[in-house]
Amino acid sequence: MQAEALSPSGTEIVDRDALDRDALDRDALNRDALDQELSGLDHLELATTVGIRRSQRAWGAAWPKFAAASIVVVVWQTVVWSGWRPQYLLPSPDSVAERLWQDLGDGDLWRAVGNTLSRAIIGFGVSLLVGGVIGLAVVNVRGLRLAIGSLITGLQTMPSIAWFPLAILLFQLSEGAIVFVVVLGAAPSIANGLISGIDSVPPILRRVGRAMGADGVAMYRDFIIPAAMPSVVTGLKQGWAFSWRSLMAGELLVVIPGTPALGHRLHVARDFSDSIGLLAAMIVILVIGIAVDSLVFGAFERSVLRRRGLAGLAG
Repeated sequence: MQAEALSPSGTEIVDRDALDRDALDRDALNRDALDQELSGLDHLELATTVGIRRSQRAWGAAWPKFAAASIVVVVWQTVVWSGWRPQYLLPSPDSVAERLWQDLGDGDLWRAVGNTLSRAIIGFGVSLLVGGVIGLAVVNVRGLRLAIGSLITGLQTMPSIAWFPLAILLFQLSEGAIVFVVVLGAAPSIANGLISGIDSVPPILRRVGRAMGADGVAMYRDFIIPAAMPSVVTGLKQGWAFSWRSLMAGELLVVIPGTPALGHRLHVARDFSDSIGLLAAMIVILVIGIAVDSLVFGAFERSVLRRRGLAGLAG
């Protein structure tokens, strides 16, 4: 509807509907501009909140480790002051820290770290392959589960040091002997984690997968393995712990000339009664083990838990 009005001169016609439409358009533009400004403020607040949460998470994960390390150093220094053992057998933390600082500037330490980590990666990679194949075979073949299910647990509990006489007989003093023992130490834990995870998958999830047309590889890829991931990650972490321990034992017993390694540094320090160098090497081994567990497997575990909506457990 159009309404007309005369101006004071009696000649001007005003379209009231057009004026109303113009007013509505201006209100809409003003609201859009306000929404954009508010959304920008919300985004700024969200980014700040995310940054704060990340820093808080990092600090929350770091300070307990620093506190534990401080407690260990205090107890260590107290024992040294007590005179329980002479300092040439149990050196003080500051003397070990001084040696460790010197070693960090020495290329031999970094070559040893590189060789040890290379062995760890190879051994754990082979363990992952062997453990994954065994775990999948056990959960899919009932007879195989009855035959070797308990054997896998038995292998997991067997001390890795007990395998070295056989490994040396089979592979002599070689890289193969070390990798052999690392695989025997880690693969059972990885297999058990996979078996436990798949066994805990709810049957309804399998029915949903079949209803959606998934079968065989697609069923495992899209439904079973993702649901089993928390237990699988636990198995991976245990496998890494066993492989790292087995590797250190192997490098102590299997010394390959011309190939420096962290375990070999322990061996040399023990032979020369170098307690300071021995403790410095032990600290390097401890730090590497904790760092890999926290930065690699810990991050992977947190990612898996968040994807499953368990952010509170992820930390």
